[in-house]
Amino acid sequence: MDDEKGVQLVHLARRAVETYLETGTLEKAPTADWLVEKRGVFVSIYTYPDKELRGCIGYPLPTLPLGEATVRAAVASAVEDPRFPPLSPEELPHVVFEVSVLSKPVEIDVSNRNSLPDLVEVGVDGLIIETPFGSGLLLPQVPVEYGWNAEEFLSHLCIKAGLNPTYWLHGKMRLLKFTADVFAEERPGGPVLPRNFKLGKC
Repeated sequence: MDDEKGVQLVHLARRAVETYLETGTLEKAPTADWLVEKRGVFVSIYTYPDKELRGCIGYPLPTLPLGEATVRAAVASAVEDPRFPPLSPEELPHVVFEVSVLSKPVEIDVSNRNSLPDLVEVGVDGLIIETPFGSGLLLPQVPVEYGWNAEEFLSHLCIKAGLNPTYWLHGKMRLLKFTADVFAEERPGGPVLPRNFKLGKC
């Protein structure tokens, strides 16, 4: 995704939250051709300047038009993330928005569990785990921000799904990976830049 479109999406995410907090209604999604294409998307909100997570919700699968999905994910991240209290209007000048546009997830062959870390590229791949006991998703930027290697990434994915950290070595599961184009505000309401997390395998 080109930078101009990324900028528009981050602006749309912030505007959607501003509109919802002011009026209680959802922002009408724009209808440009690229925004009506169905894509997976996540919106993350961070405190500024501490960069502590304040909310993160999204759609891992391309089930909604990108514009509508961005609006809904932004509002949900602000007021529906169960890990945090709803965002208040007073907080808006003190948070930054980040939008991750996802590729379609592809399944990873899990027949050889010990080789799974070799199939995961930290800084490029996001992961989804689906099991009979729960599911979880971690975006590509997460292991980079926490300094995890591929094995730690897999273990924390299991924890996110409410599983034992070593579940990926033996448990019944589907494992999928995806990439993401990520764009974020430098400061609240400020310039929007692409984020590149590729560090290679580690």
